[in-house]
Amino acid sequence: MIYKLVLALRNLMYDKGWKKSHEAHVPTICVGNITVGGTGKTPHTEMILRKLMGSERWGTRQLAVLSRGYKRKSHGFQVAGTDASARQMGDEPLQMARKFPMVTVAVDKNRIHGCEQLSGVDLIILDDAFQYRRLRPTLNIVLVDYNRPIFEDRLMPFGHLRDLPSQLRRAQVVIVSKSPAELDQVERGEWRSRLNLRDDQELYFTTVSYCPPEPVFPEADPHYIYSKRLVLVSGIANNAQLRMYISDTYKMVEKLEFPDHHRFSVSDIRSIAAAVKANPTACLMTTEKDAQRLRDCKNIPEDVRKRLFYLPIEATFLTPEEDAAFTETLMKSITSKER
Repeated sequence: MIYKLVLALRNLMYDKGWKKSHEAHVPTICVGNITVGGTGKTPHTEMILRKLMGSERWGTRQLAVLSRGYKRKSHGFQVAGTDASARQMGDEPLQMARKFPMVTVAVDKNRIHGCEQLSGVDLIILDDAFQYRRLRPTLNIVLVDYNRPIFEDRLMPFGHLRDLPSQLRRAQVVIVSKSPAELDQVERGEWRSRLNLRDDQELYFTTVSYCPPEPVFPEADPHYIYSKRLVLVSGIANNAQLRMYISDTYKMVEKLEFPDHHRFSVSDIRSIAAAVKANPTACLMTTEKDAQRLRDCKNIPEDVRKRLFYLPIEATFLTPEEDAAFTETLMKSITSKER
């Protein structure tokens, strides 16, 4: 009850203008949620980057991503360089920096200061900034996990909500992520009703698409991908969907599960090495986010390095019509605010 009152008072102060919100010097797109982790912000941020980079208007412009850099050990404003590490940047910003080297990826807990430091860019995507009310984005996109609906959840510490469900009405676009591949119109309507959206708020549904495995280290032997046995290493909020996908191809002989954003210790690497030794023909699979942190680890045995692969994921809309409608909204919103 105390947490709820604090959230309500804080949001009221911004809604009434008693606390000031500021706009950045360039168009900004916020990709956020109102729950603790697991809704797919990074794959959706990457999807938006691909749309912008493939567009005629924005493909030649300088784009940036600004994140808090959750669980990083550095402080203040940091830009991902060629020698950046997960310890310096956080795993998700580092993942985007490696995947999109032509995009400026930076971290700063103070998003206003971070935007000011990104003075040479033309557009900024704000990763996980929906609760950062001091900065008013051009477009607010909020993600809701299909498998963990906010209308069936509770505020922390008894649930996963870190903000009031009513704050969803601040977003121009709401995306229900991790949806099944097909949804009928009745269920879509039920989601809109239960989320209590305004008529002018746009609602879309996306699903997770897995891409072919990629090696974590250059010396990885691709023959292990074709093994029928697999050891899974994961440190994400919820790996249920990943395990279901893997089970179609592999027999999971062992799984090592860690907390979200877990920093792998020497002891963890020993456990992974022991699992590899106990299953000499098995492939060792992890997530793309975990791969960023595993690359930071020193003294990983050769047997682990040559078997370790990760599964990239992408967020895709359920229908081409939704994809086109979202793209149109995205482009219109930011074009009207560009300098």
